[in-house]
Amino acid sequence: MKTLLLIDGHAMIHRAFHALPDTMATKNGEPTGAIYGFFMMLQKVIGDFKPTHLAIAFDTPTQTFRKKLYKGYQAKRPPMDSALKQQIPNIKDLLDEGGVVRIEKPGFEADDVIGTLVEKNKKHFERILILTGDRDLLQLTDTNVFLIAPKQGVTNFDLFTPREVEKKYGVTPEHFPDYKALAGDSSDNYNTAKGIGPKTTQALLAQHKTIEELLNNIDTIENPRWQSILREYKENIILFKKIATILRDVEIDTSEIRLIFDGFATPLQEGLKKFELFALSNKLFHIPSSAIKPETTKKNKVENPEQIGLF
Repeated sequence: MKTLLLIDGHAMIHRAFHALPDTMATKNGEPTGAIYGFFMMLQKVIGDFKPTHLAIAFDTPTQTFRKKLYKGYQAKRPPMDSALKQQIPNIKDLLDEGGVVRIEKPGFEADDVIGTLVEKNKKHFERILILTGDRDLLQLTDTNVFLIAPKQGVTNFDLFTPREVEKKYGVTPEHFPDYKALAGDSSDNYNTAKGIGPKTTQALLAQHKTIEELLNNIDTIENPRWQSILREYKENIILFKKIATILRDVEIDTSEIRLIFDGFATPLQEGLKKFELFALSNKLFHIPSSAIKPETTKKNKVENPEQIGLF
């Protein structure tokens, strides 16, 4: 099946880092847990879904348009762990060595890069899969576009189709930005309409599919308290729909030929060995286990990382 696999880079590196013990390191003490976990995750999804095309999108340090619209956007997120931060450039270098397409666009989030890749390519693929822990990307699901969401503490994941999105949130993928704009999102640091939560949001959007339609018909809402809240927070709600909406027209190279994936390039094999990840290198390149050298040095005795769930 002609399949495009799109991966939210930072989200999945963060996930891999926290799924493994923080004791993985080289003999010199350089942390390698995020590297190991990320590439184990990458090998797993490639093995499971066998993509013919692949791209990994990353955020950049450049201020995005969302931050310009709302200075408090994502402001309450904790700072990145130093051991994790240290490994991200190494992971990017290793992806380049492996011939994996890596895309980032200053001023835009990985979500917008993925949204653009989906929009420009969904007519050309039988299936597009998005691997992320970010529910914002649910708005991109379609008849042939599915979201793979890691599950906490186990070795499998949830697969979201448009039907699953509607079943869980009470809105179609198209209207997921409306849902988020009204219900708010603590991870992105906005509570757009204080006093209106997910259940009320579903009830309101069941009557009016978009927040524009809802805000133009406040007088028709029976509950006077909800009317009052919507009037008070009208500007916030409109603002956060803009923030919640993923862009699909970022200027990037979305050509199908660029995204072809037919296995990792051989320089990745040696690149992983530089971080003393011998077993991982052999696993990715299908070298028999008899050739595997000892893995990295651990500060404490840790169970085999390959037995630890990355999803």
